[in-house]
Amino acid sequence: MKSPFSRFFGGGSKEEPQKTEEAVNEAEKVIHIAIDNIVPNRFQPRTIFDEEKIDELARTIHTHGVIQPIVVRSTNDEQYEIIAGERRFRAMKKLAWQEVPAIVRIMNDKETASVALIENLQREELTAIEEAVAYQKLLELHDLTQEALAQRLGKGQSTVANKLRLLKLPQAVQDAILQRQITERHARAIITAKEESLQLELLEKTIAEGWNVRQLEEQVHSLLYPNEEEAPVRKKKARRKVVSRDVRIALNTIRQSLTMVSDSGIQVKTEEEDTEEYYQITVKIPKKKK
Repeated sequence: MKSPFSRFFGGGSKEEPQKTEEAVNEAEKVIHIAIDNIVPNRFQPRTIFDEEKIDELARTIHTHGVIQPIVVRSTNDEQYEIIAGERRFRAMKKLAWQEVPAIVRIMNDKETASVALIENLQREELTAIEEAVAYQKLLELHDLTQEALAQRLGKGQSTVANKLRLLKLPQAVQDAILQRQITERHARAIITAKEESLQLELLEKTIAEGWNVRQLEEQVHSLLYPNEEEAPVRKKKARRKVVSRDVRIALNTIRQSLTMVSDSGIQVKTEEEDTEEYYQITVKIPKKKK
């Protein structure tokens, strides 16, 4: 039986030996490990942890206990590396716990990195840069195209591409996103300036003047086209419509179904378009399986 990550990312063709129910239960057994013997995940995409939220989580754990144990892997006889649950680990450390409940799994570096990246991508607290770095690492780990990664994550290819573009920005701009000094939309406006010196200048002024996205876009436009007559005609942006919960559920259901088809070995190609009146999803299924 293939591991979940082999199925999800299509990595490798070797079949793993079938595990007995007894072996599976043993693998999911919760044990208590000395907190000093646990180290953070080397592949953790989150670079900044909100200490206030960690304190809040610590108070919740102090009151209600740990509902879900952390997941670790053994690195040697006494040391364990976190696979999932670093926020819970940090919260328990703040509470000065001596031992923490954990599930020990056998995973290699590639699987460990994948779990950490996917777990964090499913949360909303990541900054756009952390998300982009996670995408880049998954592309490299599993030798995927942007389109294939987008399908497996249930996201539009343009979403993945736009995030990855941010990694081309100067480090100072990326750091500003990480520190939440500017938003992703600010960064997208800055990247259109192309020249690094100009991008850094725009970043400095955006923070100093407190420009919103529209003000920043106006500044970029005036810098790029000092002679308004030479400027291209700018299209009016359509108003964003609020997407209802039912529509989001429908879209996610379709994306998950397409992922299942891809997992079966059929290379499905999809294109998503967000129009003013509807979402359009085009699915191309090859007649011959490659």
